[in-house]
Amino acid sequence: MTDALRRVRLFLCGDVMCGRGVDQVLAHPCSPEIYEDYMRSAEDYVALAEQASGPIPRRNGPSYIWGAALGELARMQPDARIINLETAITHSNDWAHKGINYRMSPENADCLIAAGIDCCVLANNHVLDWGYAGLDETLATLQKLNIKATGAGLNLREAGAPAVIELDQARLLIFSFGSTSSGIPPGWAATGESAGVNLLADMSEASALKVAGQIAAWRQPGDLVVASIHWGSNWGYHIPHEQTAFAKTLIDKVGISIVHGHSSHHPRPIEIYRDRLILYGCGDFLNDYEGIRGYERYRDDLALMYFTDLDPKSGSLCALAMVPLQIEKFRLAIPSPGDVEWIERTLDRESRPFGTTIRLHPETRLLVAAGNDGIRE
Repeated sequence: MTDALRRVRLFLCGDVMCGRGVDQVLAHPCSPEIYEDYMRSAEDYVALAEQASGPIPRRNGPSYIWGAALGELARMQPDARIINLETAITHSNDWAHKGINYRMSPENADCLIAAGIDCCVLANNHVLDWGYAGLDETLATLQKLNIKATGAGLNLREAGAPAVIELDQARLLIFSFGSTSSGIPPGWAATGESAGVNLLADMSEASALKVAGQIAAWRQPGDLVVASIHWGSNWGYHIPHEQTAFAKTLIDKVGISIVHGHSSHHPRPIEIYRDRLILYGCGDFLNDYEGIRGYERYRDDLALMYFTDLDPKSGSLCALAMVPLQIEKFRLAIPSPGDVEWIERTLDRESRPFGTTIRLHPETRLLVAAGNDGIRE
């Protein structure tokens, strides 16, 4: 057996926002009523996308939204597939007064099965968009589909517990945390007696040490650990010092393998620290933003699939390959060569201050190098 075959390969991505307009083009959509200042129907987002990209078919099957991603998943054969599910799965009408509310029909949740998703992290600012009844239905639906969930629960103990995936080479623990900097209302925090999300008090050193202690309490020798964190603003490339310090404290104190950051609508810099991977922002993977104007310069239509290879013994990063895709007609498509080059240049420019370089592989993958280590394949 080669070294490559002994590695653990994970698929990670950013925000999967398969509610609202995306839900409307699947086979069993929710009632389209929404309660936003400018839109009163999720169908309006479909209309915007059609103005930008042309007609979108309706009543699509569960694999529709994944498009070209399915071929990449089949080719790369990850051992586990992890997404930030940024929508409630519910028919609840108990909407939160927060401006934007995402939900998809439980009958459409088989789209997650179509992509073979193993774990949904839920500590984000949309999981409670349709109230506690919506959270209950989300958790029940994922359990019915045999998909692991972490980051939200019926109390703090459940919300803070990791998803546990037994792999052939190692046990994988996935923890999910949310920060108010991403727009999570403070009142959504789970407590000992009430449901909610696993919300960080702040991004201080004390909070990082507390989280490290929580991870250490669950971790057993030989476990691989991913800390998935919903943090930061939607737009821009600046990474606050508190995020870098928080991530590095988790690596220093408990040796986690990956900090899986998300919330930004476009990819943000990458850092490799002590042979551990820090993704400061994975960007949106699926959204219904086609036709919405104002932030075109960030190209939130371009998405990345992150395939990470880990050494199961040490937990160190062996390789990181990223596959660029494009959101078009609410599904993932192959981008043009020019768009691939754009995301390579942009991500390389923003990652270099963190000691990381990004290079385009002939097979249209982006590969990562740290310091003088050379390209990691």
